[in-house]
Amino acid sequence: MNYMSLKQWVARHPYTPIQQQWLDSIVSRVPSKLKDSPEKIKLLQELCMEVRNDFDNVIIKHTVDTVLKDPQIEETISEKQTVPQQKILDIAEPWHDSFIRNRKTIKSNLLILHPVMQTVLDIGYLTFSPLVLVDLTGLRASRPLDCKSIQNKMAVECKRTEDHIMNTWFPEVTKLLTSEQILEGVKKAKQDSFYNCASTLISNQLKSFLQRSVEEFVSLFDPSDHHCLPVFRMALTFDDEKMEIYPTVQDLEAAVASIEIYAIHPQRVQTAQSWRTKATSFFVDARVPDHVLAWAEVTVKTALEKNLEEPSKHFQSYVNSYDWLVNGTAQARVDRFIEEEHSFDEYTKQVEEFRALSKEIISLPAKARFTMVHLDCEELKQGLSNKAENYAEILLKKLISSHREQNLQICYEFKTIRERALKVPETREDMTEMTEYINFIKTKGIADSIIIHYHTPEDVELNSTVFLWPKTIRHVFELHDEITHGRFILETCCRFNCHIIIFWQYVMDVRTVQKLLQEAEETISFINKGEAFYNWDLTCFPEVELIKENIEPYQKLFGLVLKWQQTENRWMDGSFEGLDGESIDTKVDEFFREIFKMLKFFQQKQIKAEQEMENIHGKSRKQPSEDDARKPENLTIHLCSTVMEQIKEFKVFYIIILRLVVSGVLCDTKPLCEMCLVSTEPYPGSVCLL
Repeated sequence: MNYMSLKQWVARHPYTPIQQQWLDSIVSRVPSKLKDSPEKIKLLQELCMEVRNDFDNVIIKHTVDTVLKDPQIEETISEKQTVPQQKILDIAEPWHDSFIRNRKTIKSNLLILHPVMQTVLDIGYLTFSPLVLVDLTGLRASRPLDCKSIQNKMAVECKRTEDHIMNTWFPEVTKLLTSEQILEGVKKAKQDSFYNCASTLISNQLKSFLQRSVEEFVSLFDPSDHHCLPVFRMALTFDDEKMEIYPTVQDLEAAVASIEIYAIHPQRVQTAQSWRTKATSFFVDARVPDHVLAWAEVTVKTALEKNLEEPSKHFQSYVNSYDWLVNGTAQARVDRFIEEEHSFDEYTKQVEEFRALSKEIISLPAKARFTMVHLDCEELKQGLSNKAENYAEILLKKLISSHREQNLQICYEFKTIRERALKVPETREDMTEMTEYINFIKTKGIADSIIIHYHTPEDVELNSTVFLWPKTIRHVFELHDEITHGRFILETCCRFNCHIIIFWQYVMDVRTVQKLLQEAEETISFINKGEAFYNWDLTCFPEVELIKENIEPYQKLFGLVLKWQQTENRWMDGSFEGLDGESIDTKVDEFFREIFKMLKFFQQKQIKAEQEMENIHGKSRKQPSEDDARKPENLTIHLCSTVMEQIKEFKVFYIIILRLVVSGVLCDTKPLCEMCLVSTEPYPGSVCLL
């Protein structure tokens, strides 16, 4: 009872709580991502309260155990002390010397703690962390690729990445590990261990890099994310009377497996020691773990099998529906039909069936798109359609051949009748026999041999017209081309006139703005006079001067373009009798030089504006990239470039024609008229049609 009372009294005695700086030190070690929300902050406060309570309980228990001794525990301890115990730790003994000695031993033998290892680790992290052996994340966004293309892309990307690593990271690490300054801090007896440690560290970094590259590649085939799956190009082919899918599922799996091989067999990296001694080459172990390779192979194979089911079913639908065309069934059917006796209607029915089948096949979709496969069916469609059409042609040729044979037989019979009818009888019996034969032929023979239907003149003319239409329609197509060409010329002229009207409106708009600026300047002058009268500070309007300064180049540009269009219109659509090719050439060069000056002016202005924007935002100008090349071109610069192209085209083609016309080369056109049977005399306004 006395012990318990004293224990309670000691526990109620005031004690020193935990210091706030200790709690702050604990909180500072918590990562910032665990303190970025109110819920996490509340949880952190509860944790601090729990630490404070635990500290108080420990202090109370320590105080009680230090001040008081429990009699029951004392007796138990006395009994235990009678038994000899092994000495575990005597904190009373001095430990500092042994600690220093052990620390030196660890420092000399645990070479991974050498400062250069930390540097190697940092270099590897900076090199490999943002890098993968090959980046295939944009495969789905690009066009569908075949197996060879993706294999070549993989090989090129792997080679480029390996060269980058061997030209940047490897020389830096090798130089660091073979530095004489570094080796001075390592005993000669420990150098082999030092290099083995460095090789192990490099091996772990390379393994981690390759494993991450494999995982990145396998992530493309994640079944839960169809948006990252690559798209392979496959085709249904028809070769040597066989329907096939190319590449086959096995070939595609082998191609993807070869891509994995590129990823797990990079360029071998020499150890720093073998590179330094230049003796037998030893290479660091940079193999991807077997369980990672097995996982990657199973994952990719499962994704391929799942996503190739639909293309295989699509191909099988062709096989189920049209395999009889190529497996000999259709050929046997046609041969049997030809050997049998059939009427014209039955032949026609068979021909129409095969042609309908050909149209059905050709109307099928040319491309089938699936999650992982872009299937091209055009070759198989064309092959099967041509196959059905060939069977129809065989039947049609047989029908035509039979019809020709029948016609020849009919002609032969009529020739026989003619010969017998014109033969001079020698005896009375011959005369009687001939008379009976002719009467029979007139009454029944011809009717039994051939059924004759006499067409009316209208039907004969209609029949002739039908056979002449294929030849007549060609002339219609030629007339259509002439009409289309004339329409194109008319639209070009209308568009040219519209451009003149637009630039005339631009010039008028600029003049209107200048008039408004003049009125604004007069108003500013009036305001400044009033301010000067009252001795006030004069108000400046820099915007007016800025607008006035910027509008002058546009006025000059629009006026120059309008002048060029009007001049070109006068040369092309006006009379060419008074034109001089040399003077036109000179004026065209002047226009080109003026437009070129305006182009350079606006380009420099654009560059200056971009530099000012970069200075405002505090960004340094970078080297031009592909994104910069895809930026929309300034409209004013585009206008100057377009006009320059028009001037070049005019100078290359039209001035040559004008020189020929003006010099009289095309004036004497009488021989040309006689040859072409049309008039080629030039007339005012005809230059644009040349």
